[in-house]
Amino acid sequence: MEATATPSTQEEVKPGTAKVTVAEVTLRKFEVSDVDAMMAWASDPQVAAPCRWDAYESTEPLLAFIRDVVLPHPWFRAICLESGRPVGAVSVSPTGDPCRAELGYVLARAHWGRGVATAAVKRTVATVFAEVQRLERVEALVDVANPASQRVLEKAGFTREAVLRKYSAVKGIVRDMVMFSFIDTDPVPE
Repeated sequence: MEATATPSTQEEVKPGTAKVTVAEVTLRKFEVSDVDAMMAWASDPQVAAPCRWDAYESTEPLLAFIRDVVLPHPWFRAICLESGRPVGAVSVSPTGDPCRAELGYVLARAHWGRGVATAAVKRTVATVFAEVQRLERVEALVDVANPASQRVLEKAGFTREAVLRKYSAVKGIVRDMVMFSFIDTDPVPE
């Protein structure tokens, strides 16, 4: 999963698709049975565009990803709304330093611009420090060309630290990335 994968441009909130609150968004561990729900957004080229991975074309490789990567991962959660069906994913991945981890998230296009990603990131930082031993810092790298994902992190209380020039190759293109961080003493915004 890409470090922070949300749209590079926000769609307008459509009539009848109100903003959500943090209380309406839940995080849970993925199950193999979530493959069809995950396929709904993982197969969308617009969702995959800012990610390091390409849109999935069939469920078999996605099922292998769930089995081989998601399920054994120490902190990989489904982003769910009222139905309990995953509409995205959020992960906190270990780095070489036990006090740091990297945040990644991805969300179905139907839920862009509704506050779902922000609520999921807030829930993540509200719980992950208690769940991951010795963790003191969560970092996120976002493409400079992805202002929507940068706003998600800012609204979730992350601090923008720096622009890292020519930092990461995404789908063969070397990109400038913005580094964000949230430390264990930062307050989680309401």
